[in-house]
Amino acid sequence: MTPLQRYIAEEIAADHADGLLPRREALRRLGLLGLGVTAATALLAACASNDTATTDSAPSPTAPPTPPGSAAALPTTAITFAGPGAAPLQAAWAAAPQPRGGVLVVHENKGLTDHIRSVAGRFAGAGYSALAVDLLSARGGTAAFTDPAAATAELSRIPQEQLVADLRAGLDELQRRVEGKKLGATGFCFGGGLTWLLLASGPSPLAAATPFYGPFPDNGDLSASKAAVLGVYAAADARVNASRPAAEAALARSGAPHQIFTAPDADHAFFNDTGQRYNATAATEAWRRVLDWYGTYLG
Repeated sequence: MTPLQRYIAEEIAADHADGLLPRREALRRLGLLGLGVTAATALLAACASNDTATTDSAPSPTAPPTPPGSAAALPTTAITFAGPGAAPLQAAWAAAPQPRGGVLVVHENKGLTDHIRSVAGRFAGAGYSALAVDLLSARGGTAAFTDPAAATAELSRIPQEQLVADLRAGLDELQRRVEGKKLGATGFCFGGGLTWLLLASGPSPLAAATPFYGPFPDNGDLSASKAAVLGVYAAADARVNASRPAAEAALARSGAPHQIFTAPDADHAFFNDTGQRYNATAATEAWRRVLDWYGTYLG
């Protein structure tokens, strides 16, 4: 398995261990990834034995009634632009009236969903034009998959080099649309891992990045990146937090401005208001910190 496939498989097993997925569904999803019954059963058992952390990730009674940034969110438009080799890439575009900068939004392992479109719209409402690339474009786009688990499995089969190339094409398109402005990248879960990969892939136009609870790549080297990085983690997310020391060490070696924020009493995917681990208090604080970070390093 590739590192990204392993990450997705472990996420499915963790969801089962936390009671978010029935065993039959977890086995089905692992089967779509290519795991046989024996390997899938062993993975579920291993995750169940390691799942000792508990957390209260319910929204606070004093939390705002709407997800952070959504009250001022602007609409997104479906666009298509030329990707690597002139292959068409689908995306959601949200234009700020007077952009302070541009943000590339990198989706989770379910593809370009309504939630990710809403995040792009929230950035535009905060003054940052945003582009969310559909990394399933070469497979017909996320909308071509009626089974979200099948979309996840297909994403896992795409070589990470292609995923990074598509994201780099997204940065080029974003730069064209907000000419003269600085660029940032924000990714979630699988997309957080891809944001780290993008940062480790060599020089890029990125001036800042805010990866949310994404695994840091093995032997990741950020020395060619000049981006100021705010890494966002969740206190109860032991699986992703295991790679945090490597991320912190790489950031320190890079010499670029960086900061780590760990949301207390929150678990993996706490920012996704459509998911069962949504934590409104943590999401609101993370959103505030992200906008402050971009205000400092994008404009």
